[in-house]
Amino acid sequence: MPDTTKAITIYVDADACPVKDEVYKVAGRHGLKVYVVANAFMMVPRDPLVERVIVAAGPDVADDWIAERASRGDIVVTADVPLADRCVKAGAAVLSPKGRAFTEDSIGMALATRNLMSDLRSAGATTSGPPPFAARDRSAFLSALNQAVVRLQRDGFATG
Repeated sequence: MPDTTKAITIYVDADACPVKDEVYKVAGRHGLKVYVVANAFMMVPRDPLVERVIVAAGPDVADDWIAERASRGDIVVTADVPLADRCVKAGAAVLSPKGRAFTEDSIGMALATRNLMSDLRSAGATTSGPPPFAARDRSAFLSALNQAVVRLQRDGFATG
């Protein structure tokens, strides 16, 4: 049973995140707190519900900040599969900027694929990388984020 006093919080792994405006829109509609986490200054809306968090430069510093705070009833937006894995294990709902939900059922395959591609690149193989971000990805993300908020509300987590 969730703690119904716990408000849904959205954590955005903001470096190179193409859907920050969509996060602000959904969060504003539901009165949700958003933490925009990056290792450099980034413009965010002047809104008391949106907080910019600038972490020290270095590998995984932003990821660590998010992973240490994300828990059941929170939403994490990231394309970083190892961060997604940590947050799924903590019970958070995790979405990629393309609207793909990382779940307990899917995260193992996502990690395996990521590791395989990394190994292939390390061995000198040329890989094509992910397809470019498209309008349909933005739409899929917006839909997935709305669904995640509604699901958490249905599970008893609070909104503003």
